[in-house]
Amino acid sequence: MTRRARFGLLSFVPLFVLTVPIFGAQGLTFPPSGENPQASVTQAIGPVRVTIDYSSPRIVRGKNDRRGKIWGELVPWGMSDLGFNGCASCPWRAGANENTTFVVTHEVKVQGQTLPAGTYGLHMIPGQDEWTVVFSKDASSWGSFWYDPKDDALRVKTKAGKSEYHEWLTYEFTEREPAKATVALRWEELQVPLSISVDNPNQLWVDNMRTDLHGSAGFNWQNWQQAAAFCAQNKINLPEGLKWAERAVSDPTWSGGQENFTTLSTLSLLQGLNGRTQDAAKTFDKAARQLMTAGNKEQAMRVFQFNAKRFPNQWPVHVGLMRGYAAMGDRKKALEEAKLALAQAPDEGNRKNLQGLVKQLEEGKDIN
Repeated sequence: MTRRARFGLLSFVPLFVLTVPIFGAQGLTFPPSGENPQASVTQAIGPVRVTIDYSSPRIVRGKNDRRGKIWGELVPWGMSDLGFNGCASCPWRAGANENTTFVVTHEVKVQGQTLPAGTYGLHMIPGQDEWTVVFSKDASSWGSFWYDPKDDALRVKTKAGKSEYHEWLTYEFTEREPAKATVALRWEELQVPLSISVDNPNQLWVDNMRTDLHGSAGFNWQNWQQAAAFCAQNKINLPEGLKWAERAVSDPTWSGGQENFTTLSTLSLLQGLNGRTQDAAKTFDKAARQLMTAGNKEQAMRVFQFNAKRFPNQWPVHVGLMRGYAAMGDRKKALEEAKLALAQAPDEGNRKNLQGLVKQLEEGKDIN
């Protein structure tokens, strides 16, 4: 076959392919039907991720300006007869083309009603006063042509409101808080809002941390410290948080643990939150002495004083203040605290040690 003949055959092939119905094509990607581009929006609510995937129609298509003809006309009020697949009473697909999908990684509440984690087909029943939003377990069909109420996972009510003009149908997260968000469908000058909330997102964070600490993260004492600090700051998971703090200070396994101001302060805070007041005062005193050892006398003194406010009239607190004032050169106040500590000494060993320190201070001597 000549070179020209081969080119002639190749030039014929595309013409032949064009005669094949499009559904016969294999492995090809075509533009979206109706020139409705695909879009996606994702929002995190705590560790929960909410994603809406949709195809986005526009109001003006070529010479066809549909402004003022969207709601009640292009998108009819109520259920519709779609004229296909026997779907005589079907909702709107809440977008164009394939199912609009609503994906949540964890259980959430939509308009106050529970929706388990999963992927759902999102449909809407438009109303001039009230809208119904449908979450269907069928998330893979085309539009609403295959809608079956038996697949409903949840239905919620909402009211539409006015929006600034949107040429393209759009989903936007209009309000965001740590435990809740509002997503709204916006098109033309109308918006349909949905509230999405997460019960106790901090507990979900803790659950993730626990899983992480069972893996490679658990071989690093800093990770135990950070997880414990999160529990203390948010007053959550306190018994387990205390165990995490203890491991950050002194872990018998590979993470090692480390006694420093940060780990001891976190441990003290969690001891206090778990009702172990004397242990908390003693640990915080130890944290302050870490600062003194490092030469940060002023900062250590502030910590001793803060400890006294947290745990007033506790033996370890008076001992700490004694050492703090002595380090600052104020022997008079150091002696006052030493005598208070002596009166509360928990055992004979500590009593004898404090008696010696009191004598040194009374003689005008420095103490170690």
